[in-house]
Amino acid sequence: MIETPHQQVPGSGASALLLLAHGSIDSQAQESTRALAHAVGLSQACRVEVAYLRHARPRARHVLGTLAETGADRVVVVPLLLTSAFHARVDLPRALSGLPAPVPVVTPVLGSSPGEPDARLVAALRRRLTDMDAEFDGVVVAAAGSSDSDACASVTAMASALGANLGLPCLAGFASTASPTAAEAVAQLRLAGARRVVVASYCFAPGMLFRRAADASTEAGAVGVSEPLGDAPELVELILERFHEARDVRAGTAGADDRL
Repeated sequence: MIETPHQQVPGSGASALLLLAHGSIDSQAQESTRALAHAVGLSQACRVEVAYLRHARPRARHVLGTLAETGADRVVVVPLLLTSAFHARVDLPRALSGLPAPVPVVTPVLGSSPGEPDARLVAALRRRLTDMDAEFDGVVVAAAGSSDSDACASVTAMASALGANLGLPCLAGFASTASPTAAEAVAQLRLAGARRVVVASYCFAPGMLFRRAADASTEAGAVGVSEPLGDAPELVELILERFHEARDVRAGTAGADDRL
């Protein structure tokens, strides 16, 4: 059964929002994604659905088919991805290829390009650190990791932006594939003189990979690990901005077509 925070059935001309997450075998990750969808739905009077690229269901094709059957003629897909790495370049197009009408509008990933971190993501990371109610003098921004250099550079840029926001030393660390690992970044900050290093979880939802990174960071001396971004208000705001921008573009295109 597909969960919808708003239970109304879209009528003619209705818009719908699909949050397309990576997916995890961890049930808590799915719960976190549904909580985010619920928060988005509470802030926007439209139908909000969830689908996954891997490891969980429903998949995008199934949800989009259901939306079409129930009358949604404008669907916006917001990928819950933080970098333009493999999942954005390969998994996402594959999941959305060969779809029947209405073809959805797909927004850019929510993460930032190198050198241009979104201020709302910085604020959401800071919010989660504040939620820990712990003093700290160094931060590691822990991301999934990728062999894509641009993806890793965007995480490094986010760490720089968060460090500037906090006025503290801040390094990027990765859960897999790239270096330094989150644990290695913790050790680097400690060697540089930081006494209380915390880890900012740069992810949307919990999962096994991040738990392993969190455990390794704690063993390396981190005094705390923040919760994932989850349903942070700043994240909800960013998603809604992407939704409105894409919906308005689609509506404008449809209006132009009608005038031909």
